[in-house]
Amino acid sequence: MIHSQIDHLAVTAPSLEAGVDYVRRALGVPLQVGGEHPRMGTHNYVLKLGEKVYLEVISINPAASAPDRPRWFDLDAPDPFRVPRLATWIVRTNDIQEAVSRSPIVSGHIEPMSRGDLNWKITIPKDGSLPLGGVVPTLIQWQDVHPAEALQDFGCRLLRLEGFHPEAERVNEVLATIGFQGEFSVTPLAPGARPYLVAQIQTPTGERKIGSS
Repeated sequence: MIHSQIDHLAVTAPSLEAGVDYVRRALGVPLQVGGEHPRMGTHNYVLKLGEKVYLEVISINPAASAPDRPRWFDLDAPDPFRVPRLATWIVRTNDIQEAVSRSPIVSGHIEPMSRGDLNWKITIPKDGSLPLGGVVPTLIQWQDVHPAEALQDFGCRLLRLEGFHPEAERVNEVLATIGFQGEFSVTPLAPGARPYLVAQIQTPTGERKIGSS
Protein backbone atom coordinates (compact mmCIF):
# COMPACT_ATOMS: atom_id res chain seq x y z
CA MET A 1 0.00 0.00 0.00
CA ILE A 2 1.35 3.39 -0.95
CA HIS A 3 1.77 6.01 1.77
CA SER A 4 3.44 9.41 1.97
CA GLN A 5 4.29 11.92 4.69
CA ILE A 6 6.05 15.26 5.12
CA ASP A 7 9.80 14.94 4.62
CA HIS A 8 11.11 18.48 4.42
CA LEU A 9 10.40 22.11 3.58
CA ALA A 10 12.31 24.00 0.88
CA VAL A 11 13.14 27.67 1.36
CA THR A 12 14.58 29.09 -1.86
CA ALA A 13 16.78 32.19 -1.81
CA PRO A 14 18.94 34.33 -4.11
CA SER A 15 21.94 33.21 -2.03
CA LEU A 16 22.59 30.89 0.89
CA GLU A 17 23.53 33.87 3.04
CA ALA A 18 20.19 35.57 2.40
CA GLY A 19 18.21 32.38 2.98
CA VAL A 20 19.99 31.43 6.19
CA ASP A 21 19.57 34.96 7.54
CA TYR A 22 15.83 34.82 6.76
CA VAL A 23 15.34 31.56 8.65
CA ARG A 24 17.50 32.65 11.58
CA ARG A 25 15.47 35.83 11.97
CA ALA A 26 12.17 33.98 11.62
CA LEU A 27 12.94 31.09 13.98
CA GLY A 28 15.77 32.37 16.16
CA VAL A 29 18.00 29.32 15.70
CA PRO A 30 21.14 28.51 13.69
CA LEU A 31 21.30 26.22 10.67
CA GLN A 32 23.85 23.60 9.68
CA VAL A 33 25.86 23.35 6.49
CA GLY A 34 24.27 20.83 4.17
CA GLY A 35 26.26 20.36 1.00
CA GLU A 36 26.25 20.58 -2.77
CA HIS A 37 24.04 19.06 -5.47
CA PRO A 38 26.39 18.68 -8.46
CA ARG A 39 23.69 17.70 -10.96
CA MET A 40 21.61 20.79 -10.17
CA GLY A 41 24.34 23.35 -9.49
CA THR A 42 22.86 24.16 -6.08
CA HIS A 43 23.83 23.97 -2.41
CA ASN A 44 22.01 24.11 0.91
CA TYR A 45 21.85 24.60 4.66
CA VAL A 46 19.56 22.48 6.84
CA LEU A 47 17.63 22.51 10.12
CA LYS A 48 16.14 19.53 11.96
CA LEU A 49 12.38 19.79 12.54
CA GLY A 50 11.67 16.29 13.82
CA GLU A 51 12.85 12.70 13.76
CA LYS A 52 12.64 12.52 9.97
CA VAL A 53 11.61 16.06 9.13
CA TYR A 54 13.83 19.02 8.29
CA LEU A 55 14.01 22.38 6.55
CA GLU A 56 16.47 23.25 3.83
CA VAL A 57 17.57 26.61 2.50
CA ILE A 58 18.58 26.06 -1.11
CA SER A 59 20.05 28.37 -3.72
CA ILE A 60 22.14 28.42 -6.87
CA ASN A 61 25.76 27.63 -6.15
CA PRO A 62 27.82 30.36 -7.87
CA ALA A 63 30.94 28.18 -7.68
CA ALA A 64 29.33 25.25 -9.51
CA SER A 65 29.00 24.66 -13.22
CA ALA A 66 25.56 25.40 -14.62
CA PRO A 67 23.58 22.22 -15.30
CA ASP A 68 22.48 21.29 -18.82
CA ARG A 69 18.85 21.60 -17.76
CA PRO A 70 16.73 23.99 -15.62
CA ARG A 71 17.49 23.75 -11.92
CA TRP A 72 14.89 22.36 -9.52
CA PHE A 73 12.54 24.40 -7.27
CA ASP A 74 12.10 27.07 -9.94
CA LEU A 75 15.51 28.58 -9.09
CA ASP A 76 16.13 29.66 -12.68
CA ALA A 77 12.88 31.59 -13.00
CA PRO A 78 13.54 35.25 -13.87
CA ASP A 79 12.60 37.35 -10.85
CA PRO A 80 14.50 40.58 -10.16
CA PHE A 81 12.78 40.88 -6.77
CA ARG A 82 13.42 37.31 -5.63
CA VAL A 83 13.46 37.05 -1.84
CA PRO A 84 13.88 34.07 0.50
CA ARG A 85 10.57 32.24 0.81
CA LEU A 86 9.01 28.91 1.65
CA ALA A 87 8.72 27.78 -1.96
CA THR A 88 7.42 24.23 -1.60
CA TRP A 89 7.37 21.06 0.46
CA ILE A 90 8.62 17.55 -0.18
CA VAL A 91 6.85 14.35 0.84
CA ARG A 92 8.55 11.04 1.46
CA THR A 93 6.89 8.03 -0.15
CA ASN A 94 7.48 4.30 0.04
CA ASP A 95 6.91 3.89 -3.72
CA ILE A 96 7.76 6.92 -5.81
CA GLN A 97 7.05 5.17 -9.10
CA GLU A 98 3.52 4.25 -8.03
CA ALA A 99 2.91 7.70 -6.54
CA VAL A 100 3.87 9.40 -9.80
CA SER A 101 1.69 7.08 -11.85
CA ARG A 102 -1.33 7.70 -9.61
CA SER A 103 -1.04 11.49 -9.40
CA PRO A 104 -3.66 13.35 -11.49
CA ILE A 105 -1.08 16.01 -12.36
CA VAL A 106 2.41 15.69 -13.78
CA SER A 107 4.62 16.12 -10.72
CA GLY A 108 7.80 15.61 -12.70
CA HIS A 109 10.16 12.91 -13.87
CA ILE A 110 11.86 10.66 -11.34
CA GLU A 111 15.54 11.59 -11.10
CA PRO A 112 18.34 9.94 -9.11
CA MET A 113 20.21 12.45 -6.92
CA SER A 114 23.03 12.49 -4.41
CA ARG A 115 24.73 14.79 -1.90
CA GLY A 116 27.77 13.39 -0.17
CA ASP A 117 26.80 9.98 1.18
CA LEU A 118 23.08 10.59 0.67
CA ASN A 119 21.22 9.07 -2.27
CA TRP A 120 17.59 9.49 -3.26
CA LYS A 121 15.05 9.62 -6.05
CA ILE A 122 13.01 12.78 -6.53
CA THR A 123 10.45 14.19 -8.96
CA ILE A 124 11.61 17.18 -11.02
CA PRO A 125 9.61 18.76 -13.87
CA LYS A 126 11.68 19.17 -17.03
CA ASP A 127 11.31 22.94 -16.86
CA GLY A 128 12.22 23.07 -13.16
CA SER A 129 8.85 24.55 -12.19
CA LEU A 130 6.86 23.94 -9.01
CA PRO A 131 3.63 21.93 -9.52
CA LEU A 132 0.59 24.10 -8.75
CA GLY A 133 2.82 26.89 -7.52
CA GLY A 134 4.57 24.71 -4.95
CA VAL A 135 1.45 23.86 -2.94
CA VAL A 136 1.45 20.37 -4.43
CA PRO A 137 4.54 18.66 -3.00
CA THR A 138 7.57 17.21 -4.68
CA LEU A 139 7.96 13.45 -4.15
CA ILE A 140 11.09 11.85 -2.71
CA GLN A 141 12.23 8.34 -1.82
CA TRP A 142 15.44 7.94 0.16
CA GLN A 143 17.70 5.03 -0.74
CA ASP A 144 19.54 4.62 2.56
CA VAL A 145 19.69 6.79 5.67
CA HIS A 146 17.57 9.89 6.22
CA PRO A 147 19.53 13.16 6.52
CA ALA A 148 17.60 14.38 9.59
CA GLU A 149 18.99 11.51 11.64
CA ALA A 150 22.46 13.07 11.64
CA LEU A 151 21.40 16.68 12.26
CA GLN A 152 21.90 18.54 15.51
CA ASP A 153 18.67 19.19 17.41
CA PHE A 154 18.13 22.89 18.16
CA GLY A 155 14.69 22.29 19.65
CA CYS A 156 12.53 23.02 16.59
CA ARG A 157 9.53 20.97 15.50
CA LEU A 158 7.16 21.35 12.58
CA LEU A 159 3.67 21.71 14.05
CA ARG A 160 1.64 22.08 10.88
CA LEU A 161 1.84 23.18 7.28
CA GLU A 162 -0.88 25.17 5.55
CA GLY A 163 -1.40 25.73 1.85
CA PHE A 164 -3.48 28.38 0.11
CA HIS A 165 -4.50 27.87 -3.51
CA PRO A 166 -7.29 28.79 -5.97
CA GLU A 167 -7.61 25.07 -6.79
CA ALA A 168 -7.66 23.67 -3.27
CA GLU A 169 -9.78 20.67 -4.26
CA ARG A 170 -7.23 19.72 -6.90
CA VAL A 171 -4.44 19.86 -4.32
CA ASN A 172 -6.41 17.56 -2.02
CA GLU A 173 -7.05 15.17 -4.90
CA VAL A 174 -3.33 14.84 -5.52
CA LEU A 175 -2.62 14.19 -1.83
CA ALA A 176 -5.30 11.52 -1.66
CA THR A 177 -3.91 9.61 -4.63
CA ILE A 178 -0.40 9.44 -3.14
CA GLY A 179 -1.65 8.22 0.24
CA PHE A 180 -0.60 11.34 2.14
CA GLN A 181 -0.95 11.34 5.92
CA GLY A 182 0.05 14.28 8.09
CA GLU A 183 -0.60 17.78 9.37
CA PHE A 184 -1.42 19.65 6.19
CA SER A 185 -4.47 21.64 5.16
CA VAL A 186 -5.25 23.72 2.09
CA THR A 187 -7.54 26.76 2.00
CA PRO A 188 -9.21 28.01 -1.22
CA LEU A 189 -8.16 31.35 -2.67
CA ALA A 190 -9.94 33.55 -5.19
CA PRO A 191 -9.30 32.68 -8.86
CA GLY A 192 -6.03 34.18 -10.03
CA ALA A 193 -4.63 34.69 -6.53
CA ARG A 194 -1.02 33.65 -5.93
CA PRO A 195 -0.64 30.28 -4.13
CA TYR A 196 1.45 30.20 -0.97
CA LEU A 197 2.47 28.13 2.05
CA VAL A 198 2.80 28.85 5.77
CA ALA A 199 4.65 26.57 8.19
CA GLN A 200 4.02 26.78 11.94
CA ILE A 201 7.15 25.74 13.83
CA GLN A 202 7.72 25.25 17.55
CA THR A 203 11.03 26.80 18.63
CA PRO A 204 12.78 27.17 22.01
CA THR A 205 11.25 30.66 22.25
CA GLY A 206 7.72 29.75 21.22
CA GLU A 207 5.68 29.11 18.11
CA ARG A 208 6.89 30.94 15.00
CA LYS A 209 6.20 30.72 11.31
CA ILE A 210 7.80 30.99 7.89
CA GLY A 211 5.92 31.38 4.65
CA SER A 212 5.82 32.37 1.02
CA SER A 213 3.03 34.94 1.01
